Amino acid sequence: MPATRDSRPIGVFDSGLGGLTAVHALFQTLPEESVVYFGDTARLPYGSKSRDTVTRFSLEIAAFLVRQNVKCLLVACNTASSYALEALNRRLDIPVVGVIEPAAKAAVAMSPHGRIGVLGTLGTVGSRAYPEAIDLLAVGASVISRACPLFVPLIEEGWLHHPVLRQIAAEYLIEMKAASLESVILGCTHYPLIAPLIQDLLGPEVRLVDSGAEAARATATLLSERGQLASGPPRHHFF
Repeated sequence: MPATRDSRPIGVFDSGLGGLTAVHALFQTLPEESVVYFGDTARLPYGSKSRDTVTRFSLEIAAFLVRQNVKCLLVACNTASSYALEALNRRLDIPVVGVIEPAAKAAVAMSPHGRIGVLGTLGTVGSRAYPEAIDLLAVGASVISRACPLFVPLIEEGWLHHPVLRQIAAEYLIEMKAASLESVILGCTHYPLIAPLIQDLLGPEVRLVDSGAEAARATATLLSERGQLASGPPRHHFF
């Protein structure tokens, strides 16, 4: 398809500030693209809320972003991607990119023996979205999932280097540390903010998969294939 330039922004939303890690990846991957970001700090965390509630929140935010004339939607929130992606695709006339499938593909590519870990919220882990996506790509893969409900509130509190966070992370990662994993998906866009801690606890042989960064790359591929890349200069808005 011949390239045409589409200067409309990319819409991105998350339950709080975590989705800014996906936005950062967009800035690196697509430096000429404008971004409109919505972080739902008033109603976080999403990981402990029901499927219906998260879907309702996601549709409300998507409607707001569509009014900002976005050309596509990146659902940075893993819980929203797990629960609401189907409803968003059904309701919206613009393409929607979630984080689950891109991160699952990356983890499978990094894990020749299929030993994969998933760290996520209660909602993401409970939905089994990651094991199901991985199973479609690598039948028989061994997936260990661990819900880490205390990570998001502590990260939002700014306790990135607090000893309490390290103690909690060490407890969450006991099973994964013993499992000789090849890769671990950071199944929440908040988690890259503590990736050095997670890497230190798991060891250098485990490769971490940043779900937001993988979704940003998937967005770049999508826009390129649709001939909808922008040519800058970008203008960003954050809500």
